Amino acid sequence: MNAPDRFELFLLPDGEAKVTMEPDTRQPNTAIFTFNREDHTLGNLLRATLLQNEHVIFSAYKVPHPLFPKFELRIQTDDETTPKEALLSACSGLIADLQILSQKLTREWELNKIAKDSA
Repeated sequence: MNAPDRFELFLLPDGEAKVTMEPDTRQPNTAIFTFNREDHTLGNLLRATLLQNEHVIFSAYKVPHPLFPKFELRIQTDDETTPKEALLSACSGLIADLQILSQKLTREWELNKIAKDSA
């Protein structure tokens, strides 16, 4: 089989950056971010979150090849913010949302456990 070992899909080798940024000179306020050892899950989540930002004009991602775990995220913003700032803001918002989700799931699990123990 040609598929890489599972651990190769998420462990970064020494010296490899998780994210790199390259300005896109064809459009103003545009950059292409390459995420190494990530897939559609994070790509689509970031794209959708970025499009909720009123200063983001365009956001899309692509996976160059299905056997290599990386994707490229293209972000274009207006003059109010930079693509990097928009991405950092989206990441911060997603982390906050995931913390809330974790708290709610933990609370639900604890309530179910109490209900089972008292029955």
